[in-house]
Amino acid sequence: MSIFLLIVFFILMLIGVPIASALGIAVVGTILVFTDVPISIVIQSMYSSMNSFLMVAVPLFILAGLIMDEGGIAEKIFDFSKSIVGWMTGGLGQVNILASLIFAGMAGSSVADIASTGRLTTNAMTKNNYPLGYAAAVTLITSVLATIVPPSILMIVAASTAGVSIGAALVGGLVPGVIIAVVYMIFNYYYCKKHNYGIKQKFEWKTLRKELIGAFPALLAPLILLAGILSGYFTPTEAAGICVLYMLFIALFVYKGLTFKKLPEIFFKTASLTGTILFIAVTAKAAGWVFEYDGLPSRVAEFIGGVSDSPLVIMLMLFVFLIIVGMFMDATAAIFILVPILMPTVLTVGINPVFFVVFLVVLLSIGLVTPPIGVCLYATCNITGLKIEELSKASLPWLAVTFAILLVFVFVPEIITVPIGWFDL
Repeated sequence: MSIFLLIVFFILMLIGVPIASALGIAVVGTILVFTDVPISIVIQSMYSSMNSFLMVAVPLFILAGLIMDEGGIAEKIFDFSKSIVGWMTGGLGQVNILASLIFAGMAGSSVADIASTGRLTTNAMTKNNYPLGYAAAVTLITSVLATIVPPSILMIVAASTAGVSIGAALVGGLVPGVIIAVVYMIFNYYYCKKHNYGIKQKFEWKTLRKELIGAFPALLAPLILLAGILSGYFTPTEAAGICVLYMLFIALFVYKGLTFKKLPEIFFKTASLTGTILFIAVTAKAAGWVFEYDGLPSRVAEFIGGVSDSPLVIMLMLFVFLIIVGMFMDATAAIFILVPILMPTVLTVGINPVFFVVFLVVLLSIGLVTPPIGVCLYATCNITGLKIEELSKASLPWLAVTFAILLVFVFVPEIITVPIGWFDL
C-alpha cells in the first residue's frame, strides 16, 4: 500500500499536479484499491486533524508576515542592521544576514523573508560593489533562518505532528539559528575580504541611535513573543494572535506604511496561503493513516534498527535522507508524512524527540533554497532576474558552510538540547 501510494504521488507530482491534489488522489486511490474502508471515515479524520487550537498559529503568523511586508517594517529593520554592522568588511552582506535574523524572529516564514527584505538587501548590495550572484546568494541562504528561529511556522507544524512541546521546539531552534547566522557573518567577512567585495560604510553613533529609535517598535516584536512563550505567559498560538495585533498597530499608526484599504487584500492573501498549507496538511494526514494501516513506521524502525542502534549513526543516516527528501518534496508535506514514520525509530534508539523535530525542520529547510523545487530559490530568481543555474552555483559555498554547521549539531546535540532544559516548557 505505502509503495503504491508513493509511486502514484510522485508520478502525479512529476506531471505537474499540485502537491496537495497529487497526495489526495494517491491516498484515495490507495484506499479504494487495497481496503474496504469507507472514504467518509478518512475525510472525517482529515477534518479533525485540522480542528486544532495549535494549528491556528499557522494562518496568524502568515498574516503577521504579510502585514510586515506591506507596512514598511522591513525597511526599518534593514536601516537599523546597517547602522550596526554596515561598517565591517563585507558590511552590507552582514546587514543582509542580521536583517534576516531579526525578521526571522517576527515572520516565521522563509518565503516571507525574501518577499519583504530580499529586493531591498540585494539592490543595496549590488549598488555597493557586490556582484549580483553573491548578493542574491546571501539573500537566498539567509532566508532559511526564518524557518529555524522562533516563531517558525514549520517548527510549530512539526512539533504539533510529533506530539512534543511547541514551546520547547521553538526554543530548540533559537540557539542553532543564532549560531548559523554568526557563522554566516564570519564566512561573509573572510569571503568579501578575499575578493574585495563591497564598500565600507562609516560607523556613526548618531546614526545608530537614530535608527534604533526608528526600529525600536519593530524590534520589540520578537522580544515580546520570546518572553511570553518562554515564561509560559501565553501559548505559541496566543503569541501569534498578539503578534498580528501588534504588527497591525505599528504598521497602521506608528510607521503608517499600511492603510485600512489594504487590509482586505492582505486577508485574502493570508487565506490563500493558509489554504495551500493546510490542504497539504490534511492530505498528508490521510497519507499518514495509510502508512500506519500498512505498518510502514514499524517496518522502517526495524530496518534502521537493523543497521545500527547507535543514535549517532541513525542521525547521520537521517542527515543524508532528510536533505534528499527536502530537495524533492514540499517541507510541510514531508513533515506530515515523515514524522509519524520516523518518530518510533527515534524514540527506540534514545534520540531526544525535541532535538529530532528541530533537526528535521532545519534539514528540510535546506530544500527551500536548492533545486529542483526550492520555493525560495525561485522567489530569489524572480526578484533578481538571475537564472536558477546561476544562483544555484553562486550558493554552493554557502551550502557547504551550512552542511558543515549541521554536521556539528549531529555530533554535539547538546547545542540544541541543553538550552531547552533551561526552561520549563
